[in-house]
Amino acid sequence: MTKKIIIIAGPTAVGKTKYAIEVAKKFNGEIISADSMQLYKYMNIGSAKPTKEELAEAKHHLVNEIDPRIEFSVAKYQKLAKEYIKEVMNRGNIPIVSGGTGLYINSLIYEMDFSVMPKQSNYRETLEKEAFKYGNEYVYNKLKELDSEAAKRIHQNNLKKVIRALEIVENSGEKIKEFEKSFVKTSDYDYLLIGLNRDREELYNRINQRVDLLVNMGLVEELEKLLKLGLTENNISMKGIGYKEIIGYLNGEYSLEHAVYLVKLNTRHYAKRQLTWLRRYDDIKWFNLSEFDTEDKSLEKIYQYIENNL
Repeated sequence: MTKKIIIIAGPTAVGKTKYAIEVAKKFNGEIISADSMQLYKYMNIGSAKPTKEELAEAKHHLVNEIDPRIEFSVAKYQKLAKEYIKEVMNRGNIPIVSGGTGLYINSLIYEMDFSVMPKQSNYRETLEKEAFKYGNEYVYNKLKELDSEAAKRIHQNNLKKVIRALEIVENSGEKIKEFEKSFVKTSDYDYLLIGLNRDREELYNRINQRVDLLVNMGLVEELEKLLKLGLTENNISMKGIGYKEIIGYLNGEYSLEHAVYLVKLNTRHYAKRQLTWLRRYDDIKWFNLSEFDTEDKSLEKIYQYIENNL
């Protein structure tokens, strides 16, 4: 039988942590996070990291492992995650990937060879200098000319992604969309891809309630401690939703009330983008958790699907 991993994906606040833990307990699994914020140390509240009690219920990997002062990438994630997948399988357990970071999931599903896209330091340096001298919009306009579709998906102030997109065009002669289409499924293992969703109103209410909870738990104080560690708004780890908005508040740009409003707004927008990304997978099995009277009933259906396809 082909070795399989179980991937539990979905938008933020849908309940992935809870469901992944229950699936791990049911099927002798170990959880490998596919969340680009939960992997960082010290960033416990803003990333909505699993609690100590939840971490004790099932073995977790790539949670609380990476120093946020170190630059991290999807290539590094893929390497670490695949190492953990191999280790878990060697122990006779089932790897359960849980998260909503689309690129991380892509890196485990497809044969994405990051070595074929070396960073072109000279070209990157030139683009960074141009952005510093003429502004981000100057570099962004180059992307609009070379790959207008990619430019629509990337905000002009996300300089890192704009430059990366230009590097792909420069290096491969292909647009990002064409590059993505070239992905083939990995041969390292087979997988079951499970998508969790809820009715929009319920999901948005859960997002709003969670943001309020994180603030009450000490999100502002956590950010102040991170700044004392030497982190700044320029670190990749600090660009996550919940952190960048609070930095604006601490910088005196707006009130805490407005910062909380922005966190909720940006999280809802992020959830929408996550769903759009996940719907592109033709082999994903969706479960709308709002359709079940109880959590147990939804878990029963998910267990049944896994048992029939594992």
